[in-house]
Amino acid sequence: MKKFILKRVLSVIPVLIVVSVVIFLLVHLVPGDPAAAMLGDMASAEDIAALRAKMGLDRPLIEQYFVWIINMFRGDFGTSVANGEPVLSVVVSHLMPTVSLALYALLIAALIAIPLGMAAAQKKGTAIDHAVTVFSLAGVSLPSFLLGLFLMLLFSVRLRLFPVSGYTEMSEGLGQHLRSITLPAIALGFMNAALMMRMTRASMLEVLSSDYIKMARAKGVKEKWILGKHAFKNALVTVITVFGQSIVHALAGAAVVESLFAIPGLGQLMVNSIGRRDYYVIQAIVMLIAVFNVLINMLIDILYGVVDPRVRIR
Repeated sequence: MKKFILKRVLSVIPVLIVVSVVIFLLVHLVPGDPAAAMLGDMASAEDIAALRAKMGLDRPLIEQYFVWIINMFRGDFGTSVANGEPVLSVVVSHLMPTVSLALYALLIAALIAIPLGMAAAQKKGTAIDHAVTVFSLAGVSLPSFLLGLFLMLLFSVRLRLFPVSGYTEMSEGLGQHLRSITLPAIALGFMNAALMMRMTRASMLEVLSSDYIKMARAKGVKEKWILGKHAFKNALVTVITVFGQSIVHALAGAAVVESLFAIPGLGQLMVNSIGRRDYYVIQAIVMLIAVFNVLINMLIDILYGVVDPRVRIR
C-alpha cells in the first residue's frame, strides 16, 4: 500500500508543473497590455511603464514564470493591483464562503442522489426509475443560474423562507449561516446530484446483474443486505469518482452562483478580478483550484486502493 501511495504522490508533481505553465501562459498571453488595462485609457506612457516594471512585465516571459513559481513556494503570490493587499490574504479571506457553499452543496447532492440512484437501480423499469431518470436529465440540462433565480423567486420573494442574497458568517450562528447558503447550495449541487444519481444507478445496475448477487438472492439473503453490504460496496469505486469530481466542479462552478446570491467567495472574487484585470489574483485562484483538482484526484486514486485492493497491483 505504501508503494502504491508513493507512486500516486510522485505522479502529481509533473501534472502540477504542466498546470502551472498553462495557467501562467493563459494569463500572460492574453492580447493587450495588462498594465495599460489596469490603469485605464487616461494613463500616461510613464505610468504604464512604471507599473510594468513594478509587476515585472518588462522581464522575459520565462523569467517571469520562474519568479512567480519561486515566490509561490515562499508563500508570496504577489500584491493585488486593485487594493494593494497581498494576494494570499485576499484569497484566504474569500476562501471559507466558497468551501462552506461547496461542501453544503455536495452534502445535499449526496443525500439526494445516492439513495435515489440505488432505488432506481433496484426498481428498474418502474415509475421510481423513470422519475429518477427525468430528475437527473433535468439536473444536467438546467443551468445553475436559472435554477437559482427560480429558487430565489419562490422561497425568498414569495414564501420568504430564505434571504434573497447575502452571506452570514458561521461565527454569527450555524443556523443563520446555513440559512444564508441553502438556496445557492441547492442551485450549485443540483447538477452534481443529477450526475451522481445517474452514475450510482448505472454502477448499481451493473453490480446487481453479477453472478454473486444472483447467488446471494438464491440463498435467501435479505434484499437490504444485498443492496447495502454487497452491491453498494462494489459500486463504491464509481461513486467515489463522481463525488471527487463533484467537489472540483462545485469549487470551479461557484462563480455564477456566488455572483447571483452576492456571496463573497472565490467565484465572485474571480469575476471581479477579471473585470479589474487583477492578474495576480486570477493566477492565484486558478492555481488553487487546479491544485485542489490534482490533490482530490490523487486522494481518489488512493481510496480506490483502500476500497478495492485489486487496484493496488496496477
